[in-house]
Amino acid sequence: MFLPSPWRADFPAIAALQRQHQTYLDNAATTQKPQALLDALSHYYSHGAANVHRAQHLPGALATQAFERTREKVAGWLNAASTDEIIFTHGATSALNLLAYGLEARFHPGDEIVISALEHHANLLPWQQLARRRNLKLVVLPINPEGVIDVEAALQLIGPRTRLVALSQLSNVLGSWQPLEPLLAHARAQGALSVIDGAQGVVHGRHDVQQLGCDFYVFSSHKLYGPDGVGVLYGRHQALNLLQHWQFGGEMVQLADYQEATFRPAPLGFEAGTPPIAGVIGLGASLDYLASLDPSAVDEHEATLHRLLLRGLNDREGVRVLGAPELALASFVIEDVHSADLAHLLTEQGIAVRAGHHCAMPLLKSLGLAGAVRVSLALYNDSDDLQRFFEALDKSLDLLR
Repeated sequence: MFLPSPWRADFPAIAALQRQHQTYLDNAATTQKPQALLDALSHYYSHGAANVHRAQHLPGALATQAFERTREKVAGWLNAASTDEIIFTHGATSALNLLAYGLEARFHPGDEIVISALEHHANLLPWQQLARRRNLKLVVLPINPEGVIDVEAALQLIGPRTRLVALSQLSNVLGSWQPLEPLLAHARAQGALSVIDGAQGVVHGRHDVQQLGCDFYVFSSHKLYGPDGVGVLYGRHQALNLLQHWQFGGEMVQLADYQEATFRPAPLGFEAGTPPIAGVIGLGASLDYLASLDPSAVDEHEATLHRLLLRGLNDREGVRVLGAPELALASFVIEDVHSADLAHLLTEQGIAVRAGHHCAMPLLKSLGLAGAVRVSLALYNDSDDLQRFFEALDKSLDLLR
């Protein structure tokens, strides 16, 4: 069965990669970019780049307008209550570090921070290091064999000493949606703040942060078909008021003297220095492009591709798929085959996949693995991409076995 992608031609890099005999299946790491984004970046740089929020001249005014329009688009994409709840950072990792430092003064020795066993390093290390700095307890929620947080155990571990719960929405290794609703509700009942790492989840469907009920939600532009170097931090208005400023300089200052200064509230108060202007404008163009697509058609296409991927992996002897991936990706290991060796042979055949610990080293260790191969899909992939992958996989296994 041939499953074409009606959006493939919108991404010029895909055609370029094909000419190089490359099949790109590493979309959970970063995505290729639509022509609409490339046009927006070209327009900004070729029609007069300027800094934002600090000049009265026309180029500065136009750049500021375009920059702030993206803030409106992001707020709409997430259904935030206000554009003031959207802060631009330099990535999801940057946003999570902003939170760890901005909330630090609220923690006291003996307080607890809760994460899960499947977190990406970006949603582990900032909290781990905060716990070390403030003598806190880092509590790790267990997962079940399907790669989902064990809700019953989690409800016992999130308690009156819990001050913050930080969880991934969708695992970048196991491809499983996490049961956020009961966990966030229980965290609220304990008076704890909640942080959702949406770096993988935001790519699939539209997520309503008000309905989620989280205090903070972070994601990276580059995984959402946007430019790299840009991240988004959504914060509920009352939660943003709890943050202390952590980077200083530029337009975040309100009044400054030699010995003291006052600072702006969110969002500008947390966008110190020159922001990634072109990238933010480019993210706006990517969101416009995504908003123009039929979401049900995209969901159906990605779901069908994912079923083909899982079927092909499960049909091959010795292949073990990790967890029970629901969409977008699958990580797997093969009996008596080293993941790095397999990835090397796939690379030689022009198949771009990811191998290693996927920035989730503790998770792989808990599974007794040094690494795994991950195939991850995007809306521009088609069934021919998977066919080339499986042909290369079979050739690789013939050599390795």
